[in-house]
Amino acid sequence: MIRIALLTLLLLPPLAVAQGAEAAAARTRPNILLIVSEDNGPELGCYGDPYARTPNLDRLAAAGVRFNRAYVTQAGCSQSRASVLTGLYPHQHGQIGLATWGFRLYREDTPNLPRCLKAAGYRTGMIGKLHINPEAAFPFDFREIPGANFNRKNLGDYAKHAAAFMRAGDEPFFLSVNYPEAHDPWLRQVAGLPEHPQTGAAVKAMPYLGIDPPEMREMVADYYNCLSRLDTLVGDLLAALQASGKAENTLVMYFGDHGADMLRGKRTCYEGGVRIPLLVRWPGHAKPQVREELVSTVDLLPTVLAACGVAPVPGLPGRPLQPLLAGEPAPWRTHLFTEYHTHAAAANYHPLRAVRTDRYKLIENLLPDTVNPDCADTFRKLEGDAVDRGQTRFKGGLPRAVAVAAPEVRAAYALMERPPRCELYDLQADPYEFHNLANSPDHAAAYAELRQTLAAWRQETKDPLLDPINLQRLTAEVTSVQSKAAGKELGWGYPDYFFGREPAVQRDASPATENPAKKKKKKQPKA
Repeated sequence: MIRIALLTLLLLPPLAVAQGAEAAAARTRPNILLIVSEDNGPELGCYGDPYARTPNLDRLAAAGVRFNRAYVTQAGCSQSRASVLTGLYPHQHGQIGLATWGFRLYREDTPNLPRCLKAAGYRTGMIGKLHINPEAAFPFDFREIPGANFNRKNLGDYAKHAAAFMRAGDEPFFLSVNYPEAHDPWLRQVAGLPEHPQTGAAVKAMPYLGIDPPEMREMVADYYNCLSRLDTLVGDLLAALQASGKAENTLVMYFGDHGADMLRGKRTCYEGGVRIPLLVRWPGHAKPQVREELVSTVDLLPTVLAACGVAPVPGLPGRPLQPLLAGEPAPWRTHLFTEYHTHAAAANYHPLRAVRTDRYKLIENLLPDTVNPDCADTFRKLEGDAVDRGQTRFKGGLPRAVAVAAPEVRAAYALMERPPRCELYDLQADPYEFHNLANSPDHAAAYAELRQTLAAWRQETKDPLLDPINLQRLTAEVTSVQSKAAGKELGWGYPDYFFGREPAVQRDASPATENPAKKKKKKQPKA
């Protein structure tokens, strides 16, 4: 039989032999499925949340690896997604604010996942929003539902498009599916999902808020309803993968792009903003388990490239997760870094850098003792949401809830509104970050070590905001932009002056004025 097989191979034309070898290689290289949700931390059943109804994601966690301490690089949509696809921190790739406001990568030729995998023979696809500028930098073969879809139209189309893409060829595929849940508006029910929505009587606010006024309960319930709807959609997607016959050779990663758009969540470096769910299933390669290492979304690109047998991109700050997936003992990072710049523009600008260890977190505010405008903006938005839900007397209710909260909660909100240079938290004793220990003599050693480590990381990664002139220019530029239209038209200068080049067009950095006609329009949800 062996002689017959060899004779058959010898008689085959060289092209047929080569094609057979390519087909065999394609069968051994894994498919990659990235599942990305919006604006949610680890408020899932598998992470122990008492109000979450997420059976499909819980089953995914049970069949793979659940990372208990996974973090994004920045708690903002465009910034975080750009880090996933490039493997870089925002201050390294340039997408430091929302793409919808004109912020963009420094360079269009920055290496990224779809470009690397296309060069290796992968079919590449994206369903849902990309939300990074310029879009031309990400040459996906297949694109569907390119918008954010915050109105939740035709949610069943995500799985339908994914099924069509999975079946479209025999080459290995890379597919990123990006859902609108749980971004605001938090819709209670869409097309019958969830089948039995929760109400405010059944839930409480997340502990990191430090307050739980009854008037907020309905929006919190609907946040959980969004996650329940997400869970159903993910279940449909995984069923489509199973029906394709390719599930056993597919590396599945599910993660949130950052934490919830609540107080002390999105647009901060607090745990409520930067800690995310991360679940990985890879049959035959990922041992079902729970891991406690500090992992970052900059680790995802190196992990995917290593899984696909693609040469690593040099100089990336992340590392492949394969040793952790296999359950092997491996040296791992002792310090994890996050940051923040802005989100939209003037309303959210307050740049931060942060580092955490197994126990402590240090946050450095680059504009200390100045008002963080995002605090008032988030209060306004959440109060408006409560009023829209029928809590007509709730205007000013959040400040009142803070005013009667525990002393450490009141102090934490006052600090967030006008932060000092540094904040230090003992995450073992104070997981929700209510006690700033930066001036505590008992924690002076931890404080000094983390300040030194953060400064060294900023030097190593060539943080442009180490230069006080860059910080001054960025502050003037961002705070001059008050509207999305102005941001889109601006042609931001920071991708030039961060690197010693003067922008082609010089602009007046004085604060822009709003168009009075636009003020009358109802504010749209932030991407």
